[in-house]
This record gives sequence, structure tokens and C-alpha cells, in this order.
Amino acid sequence: MIRKILVLFILSILVVPAWAQFSIFGKKDRNTYVEIRTDYGVSIVKLYNQTPKHRDNFIKLVKDDFYDGLLFHRVIEQFMIQGGDPDSKNAEKGAQLGDGTLGYTIEAEFRDSLFHKKGALAAARDDNPEKASSANQFYLVQGKVFTDEELDRLEEVRLKGRQIPEYQREVYKTIGGVPHLDQNYTVFGEVVQGIEIVDQIAGVPTDEFDRPVVDQRMQMRVLRRGEARRLERQLEEDR
Repeated sequence: MIRKILVLFILSILVVPAWAQFSIFGKKDRNTYVEIRTDYGVSIVKLYNQTPKHRDNFIKLVKDDFYDGLLFHRVIEQFMIQGGDPDSKNAEKGAQLGDGTLGYTIEAEFRDSLFHKKGALAAARDDNPEKASSANQFYLVQGKVFTDEELDRLEEVRLKGRQIPEYQREVYKTIGGVPHLDQNYTVFGEVVQGIEIVDQIAGVPTDEFDRPVVDQRMQMRVLRRGEARRLERQLEEDR
């Protein structure tokens, strides 16, 4: 009798769809979303499960309130907005920022499918040969829209012959981004709501150090499970 029940249980697993198997055992990966609140409004980013080290580190820092009150200290229009320097919280006006660290790095997690399209969330880093990421500094891509000719020229000059996959080229030609950063900086998330906030901050006046003349502060929090589910339903309806 026990053997018969065991056989039936195994057969039931084999015939149910993959998503149901994950649901049975509670192993289905859930997406984590982080709200970034600014004076211009709110952006929401999805963290990629394909980059677990960066995801988990970012979640920890957000839950520890590390980012609250920090600045987007480096802003370059048609490129990106960067923040996360702990020295920026109480920085004097006009002070040059960007060197603040937490004393450790995150191993690079390059994935061919994760690239610097507009809205990408990526980790900043210094010039270390391993291309390990800063534990705390990040940037959100604004970028620009490219033509085929511009992408061809980029492949030849800046990418040293590396070919941009066709599906990525289509994104860079429509949505835009910063393709020369691919495979050099780890992309670990993307803006799913509020991309206009990135555009607004990217367009503010800056000083000689690319620091906004008017401080652009941030507050962050991880969305609760119910909020994340409602967001996903809304995003699905908007498609």
C-alpha cells in the first residue's frame, strides 16, 4: 500500500507543470522590488534573481536604511544617475563625492541577457582587474537611442570587435541605453515603474564634478509581498 502511494505521488509530480512543482515545494523564485523615493517622485526597481549576490546585498542595505538620506551625487544626462556614497549624507555644498565605500566588494555577476538598456540598475566600481562591484554605489541608466551606424562604430572602436546581440541592438535603437558598459559593470535590476524620475534627475543642473547643484536625496524600502503581487498584476495589465 505504501509503495503504491509513493508511486502515485511521483507520477503526480511528473505530470504537473513546472510552475506547480515549484509551488508545491515552495521553491518558486519571487521577484523583489525596491521603491526609490525622490523629490521628483517614486521609481520602483525589480532586482534580478540571476544576480543573487548583488540582489541580496542590495536588499540588506535597503532594509538597514543605509540609502536613506544619501544623494544621487553624480548625474550625467544621456548617461546615468549614480548614488550610494555614504559620504554624501552630510556633504557640504560643492564637495566632490564618489569615493565612499563600505570596505568590501561584490564579485562580478555578468549575464549575457542582462545589459545596460534604459532603466537598468547596475553596480558602480573602481578599476580593479576582477571588475568586482562596489558594495554600495549604484547607478540607474538613462542613456540614449542609437542608430545602426552608431552601434556598428561602437563595436569597432569601443567594444574592440565584440558584437552586440541582435535583440539588444533593437532595444538600444528603440528604448536606448549605454551599450559600451555591457560586460564591464554588473547589471542587477531594472526600473519597472517611474522611469520618468530618472529622466528628470538626469536633466538637473550640475557642477564641475557632475554633482547636482540642488541635492537629490533618496529614500528606499523593499516592497512587501502583497505590494509586489499587486505591482506585478498592474504591470501585466499595462502590457
